[in-house]
Amino acid sequence: MPGLLVGPMLRYVDETSASIWVETDEPCEVTVEVAGGRTADRTFTVHGHHYAIVDVEGTGAYSVELDGQRVWPLDDQPESRICPLADLERVMFGSCRTTVPHDDYHRRTHGVDVLREYGLRLMAGDDMPSLLLMLGDQVYADEPSQDMIDYIRSRRQDGPEEIVDFEEYAELYRRAWMEPVVRWLLSTVPSAMIFDDHDVRDDWNTSLPWRRKMAEVPWWPTRIVSALGAYWVYQHLGNLSPAERRDDPVFTKIKNFDGDAGVELDAFARLADEDPTTNRWSYTRDVGRNRLIMLDTRCARRLTPGDRSMLDDDEWDWFTEVAAGDVDHLLIGSSVPVFLPAGIFDVESWNEAVADGAWGRRMIKVGEKIRQGMDLEHWGAFRASFERLSAVLAEVAEGRRGRAPATIVLLSGDVHYSYLAAAARPEHDLDRARIYQAVCSPIRNPLSRTLRLANVIGSFGVASLVGGVLARTAKLPRRVLRWKITEGPWFPNALASLELDGRSAEVRWYTARTEFEDLAQVKLTS
Repeated sequence: MPGLLVGPMLRYVDETSASIWVETDEPCEVTVEVAGGRTADRTFTVHGHHYAIVDVEGTGAYSVELDGQRVWPLDDQPESRICPLADLERVMFGSCRTTVPHDDYHRRTHGVDVLREYGLRLMAGDDMPSLLLMLGDQVYADEPSQDMIDYIRSRRQDGPEEIVDFEEYAELYRRAWMEPVVRWLLSTVPSAMIFDDHDVRDDWNTSLPWRRKMAEVPWWPTRIVSALGAYWVYQHLGNLSPAERRDDPVFTKIKNFDGDAGVELDAFARLADEDPTTNRWSYTRDVGRNRLIMLDTRCARRLTPGDRSMLDDDEWDWFTEVAAGDVDHLLIGSSVPVFLPAGIFDVESWNEAVADGAWGRRMIKVGEKIRQGMDLEHWGAFRASFERLSAVLAEVAEGRRGRAPATIVLLSGDVHYSYLAAAARPEHDLDRARIYQAVCSPIRNPLSRTLRLANVIGSFGVASLVGGVLARTAKLPRRVLRWKITEGPWFPNALASLELDGRSAEVRWYTARTEFEDLAQVKLTS
């Protein structure tokens, strides 16, 4: 009898329909029953693994059958439910979650898993959120747990103690999402996701020299193809609406392939890496009076020295079209923060200029070494893209792209601390800003006390003093927007919520030192 390996996961949901994603241990027919209706679909196979994403109509409690045998819900857990998503009321978000056990030892080394603690709160009867946004580093392919390393060594004795092929990625995702509480949470809370570097490898696409260096690593071609292929299966498919999936030629080909479609998936992933314009990982959704735009700030980068861009030209054209007003709130997911502490931002911009020759040809290699060694890879390190994004945000906030939304909220993670920033044009009052950035990181991967102190000193101390000086030596242009960090930084493991009610908005951060508890609360609108 077939069984569930991963899932069920509740992914895309709208007012009347929902998409349920599963991985099974053998080919089978997957049936989802909800509100008296039954919808079935066959699994498709890639690299010996079997998946289905079943689109259903209806809301309420649902169950899953494999070849007619009921496998979900489990007897010892609450039922999983589909709630219609007619508006965004509470959006939970965060990034950077390592997968280690939940015993006392790992709580001391990695802190409490805030996502799991939130699941326990929901099991106890807390109100369900509208959506869970996972903003990157859902898995750590380059920093696997000891249990995962043991699994790798049971398969092979050579190569790195990192994820290399699709089989290892499949096991990594299984371990990340099959802890019982987290599994249940993902079965009943709609989720939307985007990758960051650790889903592939630390500093992924930092620069062209980084790509060239990695291309010389013997196992890297297998790694990048497997990473993007696994991301497509485990994360990307569920981001799409049923209509978008039906119109996707890659999904159609793989789903209807007679046999194992691993070769076809690999070909797609290889091309997506070599030529990002052949695929779009970014996506947008309108939910009620609000719009969510999730940006691919990793794979879509153009890395040409002197002509770097966070998004390629096709991606920019798409973004500038969908980034508009006539909504109550415009939410933009960017795995890497746009508004860093000002000093760090200036250091990143200075470094990009040096790596592009602002201090002479001899300093180009030095600039590149600093870029990679200090992880200078955020929007400040793609300065032209930052200015282009800032101009779009300002136009939306000023009502030049339709009626101005009450807020534009950038949602980010990556940096392993949480904070809120307010942004506006230099002549405008930051206390009355419409543009904000809410950063929540990590869900479970805290910095050590030493690294926390180093970040405070480096990001908010030393960098603040020297960043502006360095920026002036590189003759960098005046920024389109200025900003300030109004709340934070906070370093504990955290999960945040964006609460929307008409044209009002509020951000809350939660942590879990022993159990789920408030960390901070900020109202964005009056």
